[in-house]
Amino acid sequence: MSIKNLIEFDSYSERKAFDETKAGVKGLVDAQITEIPRISRLPQGTLADKKTSVSASDFAIPIIDFAGVHVDAASREVVVEKIKDAAGNWGFFQVINHGVPLSALEEIKDGVVRFHEQDLEVKKSYFTRDAAKKFVYNSNFDLYSSSSCVNWRDSFACYMAPDPPKPEELPMACRDAMIEYSKHMISLGYFLFELLSEALGLNSEMLKSLDCMKGLLILGHYYPPCPQPDLTLGTSNHSDNSITILLQDQIGGLQVLHEDCWVDVSPLPGDLLINIGDFLQLMTNDKFISVEHRVLANRAGPRISVASFFSTSMLPNSTVYGPIKELISEENPPKYRNINLEEYTKGYFVKGLDGTSYLSSFKI
Repeated sequence: MSIKNLIEFDSYSERKAFDETKAGVKGLVDAQITEIPRISRLPQGTLADKKTSVSASDFAIPIIDFAGVHVDAASREVVVEKIKDAAGNWGFFQVINHGVPLSALEEIKDGVVRFHEQDLEVKKSYFTRDAAKKFVYNSNFDLYSSSSCVNWRDSFACYMAPDPPKPEELPMACRDAMIEYSKHMISLGYFLFELLSEALGLNSEMLKSLDCMKGLLILGHYYPPCPQPDLTLGTSNHSDNSITILLQDQIGGLQVLHEDCWVDVSPLPGDLLINIGDFLQLMTNDKFISVEHRVLANRAGPRISVASFFSTSMLPNSTVYGPIKELISEENPPKYRNINLEEYTKGYFVKGLDGTSYLSSFKI
């Protein structure tokens, strides 16, 4: 066999073989592999790219305390101003004292663990690549479309609004936790959109009136321990398509790109992360920004995170979105063309997490 043939390999066939096990990355770990498969290997030197990794002590994303927001108008204005600054300069911020009970946070993380660590034959019954299914479990939603490496991560996804599944359509392992957690996310989401609207100088109901709260998609990510964490990624560089509330455990590994530096996002007890996402960057005409982030693989594992996306995403939606008219003027003309949300999301999913911005293709 030639050297060329040794170097090159049929990535599609190996991805398909991996997919057909329905066991995900966890299946590789359960098989006690000591080397990660070729499809999960990053090009040499990718992690040590020109962007510097810095610790949270050098550069820290904003932490915003919601405790005083209901006290009086002045306290609320302080919080709104902090949100305006964070959304415009970082695209990410951590919130504490947000009102979601710690018990609900712990239970949804436990539910993610229970689902991914249950008997494989039970878990396989939920395996699908049909995004229209009520509950979707697989590894790497962009397995066949992305040119990046196969990420060291398994996931489940479920729309909990506007048309939530019947309880019996959810796995027993995470059923009660999903139902309870989604209620808290919808409540926090409504409040968050009020504050974001005010941070834009708009009526507090503006973003909600534009159907920003219409859909809630919850993803439960499971990052197994990796035998060679320096050779792959838990999640490749990407920006989210919509605003996200992220819960992560205490293992860490999330990094946000800020001023050409990868900044570690250190978990805080009971905190939640807010990620602005592409749609809000478009709708705010760049007043708020959507930024790249990634998750490093690690030996400690399993790392757990729960992402709540406020978007109808792949659900049928004929609404056309563009920069909010109150935010544009002759001096500040629209920077993006109008988009159809469903069409946009399908393109985003096909592109996959390849480290490039899909939003940039909609710039005027």
